[in-house]
Amino acid sequence: MQTLHEKLYQTSDFLFGVELVSIRGSMAEKSALRARVFSNQLIESPLVDWISITDNAGGNPQLAPQALGKPILYAGKEVVIHLTCKDLNRNGLESEAWQLHSEGFHNVLAMTGDYPVSGNGGMPKPVFDIDSVGLITLLNNMNRGLDDPRKTSGSEPHVLDKTHFFIGAVTTNYKLLEGEVVPQYLKLQKKVECGAQFIINQVGYDARKMHELRLYMNLHAMNHIPLIGNVYILNPRVARLFHDHKIPGIVVTPQLLDLCARYGNSPDKGAGFFYEFAAKQIAVYRHLGYRGIYLGGAPDFHAIERIIEVEKSFAPEDWKIFVDEIKFSRPHEYYYYDDPALPPPAKTNDAHRSTSTPAKPPGISYLLSRWVHRVMFTRGSFLGTLGTKLYSRSKIPDQGPTTLRAMEHLSKTVLFRCKDCGDCSLPEIMFLCPESQCAKNQRNGPCGGTLDGHCEVEGFGDCIWLRAYERARHEKKEERLLDHAPVVQNQGLRGTSAWANFLLGRDHAAKNERLHNQLPDSSH
Repeated sequence: MQTLHEKLYQTSDFLFGVELVSIRGSMAEKSALRARVFSNQLIESPLVDWISITDNAGGNPQLAPQALGKPILYAGKEVVIHLTCKDLNRNGLESEAWQLHSEGFHNVLAMTGDYPVSGNGGMPKPVFDIDSVGLITLLNNMNRGLDDPRKTSGSEPHVLDKTHFFIGAVTTNYKLLEGEVVPQYLKLQKKVECGAQFIINQVGYDARKMHELRLYMNLHAMNHIPLIGNVYILNPRVARLFHDHKIPGIVVTPQLLDLCARYGNSPDKGAGFFYEFAAKQIAVYRHLGYRGIYLGGAPDFHAIERIIEVEKSFAPEDWKIFVDEIKFSRPHEYYYYDDPALPPPAKTNDAHRSTSTPAKPPGISYLLSRWVHRVMFTRGSFLGTLGTKLYSRSKIPDQGPTTLRAMEHLSKTVLFRCKDCGDCSLPEIMFLCPESQCAKNQRNGPCGGTLDGHCEVEGFGDCIWLRAYERARHEKKEERLLDHAPVVQNQGLRGTSAWANFLLGRDHAAKNERLHNQLPDSSH
């Protein structure tokens, strides 16, 4: 039986994956029994190529996905396990990955994850020790063979057994603002560079954005990466949840909401309309060059059969009509490309559409911070060399000279609300602090949960990556916004001097610089 990797890379088949949402409670719960019945129907169906199982979806506590996945895997069906960064630190994620590998789960969808919203005794503390880029990097390193520094043979490091993870990632371009869309594309490229082998897009209802994502990947050396279209079966209740932004990153416009409500009042409660609407999305994805679909929100197995049956009944050219029907965008929504013809032409101008609004000029704080960093922390400069000598001779190596430490702490607290993490990413995020100004401490680009530029978590205001993009765009270097990634923050430096750690080569920037110099292609 072919693996998912073999199906995506060695065949031209259009594949069908179905989402199985985990439950809260044990396998003895009624909801678990219903999930088992549903999964058994999916196992037996030749229409379904793989089953994808969520990891605490929506930020709620649920049964670990492999508990539902084991019977499916052992029955011979391909399983994709979701692995997210919200509940486990890097050690916990590595431990979880070793368990998955040991039990035969090789298909992993690596995600940052939704911000937690509930738990026993109240809302839990989120982790977000690493993000999706860091997790993809970890899994890719495990595939190559991790070095175990605790075990050495002479001077050679001990290399652990190689895993065989087929690593997936999620992306979204269903965003309103330029400063949301472009960083998502840049982060997608970074995920592929770090080891992502297949991509699933976020739920969305705009055929132009579906096309644009495929086109962007085609024109940015990612056309070899299988792209899976995400189709979520709507109903009036779910449409309302999406419209009210109860699920981060998913948008249902007022026009689509009204349409769902109208059909929801029909005798079949809109089932016929919603199944046909999902089938139309599948037809569009198929003809835009996607390799398959990821189907979520199915109330039962009959719904899946019905949707696939309807999609098969369409005439070959019907999808072009559906493109015009699935255009639920928002006023002034940003598109990277000027509405190119469908299907994607062989050659297209890759210059994205000029924006009608000029980039917001950065404030004095940014300009001052950039100047100070350039003068004091450029390797080989006079002050950089002097600073290195001062910190290397300090009696307290992790803090540096007392006067400089006090100056660092005061200035960074006032300017950036510094949390004293000791492994600073200010220069990489246009002098915005991910510790104090990002709910998920995202250092490798934005998560997918922003809404109209605002963080998904109340109280955090505009996304720092939107603000960083505007600063970079003002300097005409927005396309280089994520050149620094991947960043994996060293938590062992917390409470120490970030200035000392940078100048003495102890932080992630020095580590990445060393790795960068080892790469044969400096563009990476």
